[in-house]
Amino acid sequence: MRALIARIYGLALSLGGPGLFAAAFLDSSFVPLPLVNDSLVVLMVNRDKAWVLYYAACATLGSLAGCYLLYVLAEKGGEAFLRKRLRQAHLDRALASYKRHGLLAVMVPALLPPPSPFKLFVLAAGVAGVRPLQFVIGVTVARGFRFVVLGMLAATYGDLALEIMRTRGREVALWLVSLILLGAVTVWLWRRRRPVHAE
Repeated sequence: MRALIARIYGLALSLGGPGLFAAAFLDSSFVPLPLVNDSLVVLMVNRDKAWVLYYAACATLGSLAGCYLLYVLAEKGGEAFLRKRLRQAHLDRALASYKRHGLLAVMVPALLPPPSPFKLFVLAAGVAGVRPLQFVIGVTVARGFRFVVLGMLAATYGDLALEIMRTRGREVALWLVSLILLGAVTVWLWRRRRPVHAE
């Protein structure tokens, strides 16, 4: 497996943006490539800092494509797969959360850095019937934000960006998740307090 990962890594690095897209697609679908996408973003941005948004976009779109493939497969029969790997009570709570908070339930885990089991969240979104547009928006915004931040860190700090993400990535992601949840609660309360005008 290590040899395969090394081969994919080398090929992706030589291809640039398209290689990054392909690696992100594989990692988000069927071939786990731990930290490969992050490393590729950092190395490619270090080679050409002016292309930081391009490389972030390649990683984001590749991740979205891989996630969407899993999402579609889960819609067609992923519940049995999840029930073999998760406790019944945990799965039922997760599916209820996705049905109630589709967009947020997709965005929050998509922000978390490795080794969070994001594929399980993607499968749960498909099984729960999260609307395709909600799923696409949630993954794109969260993954896009994550890769743009990583790219900006790489442009500023070089190879140290990976160490920053490794040591502080989860902490930053949790702060972002907290802000998103706070914003969602604020919008919900505001909508509830708005006067209802009779027609």
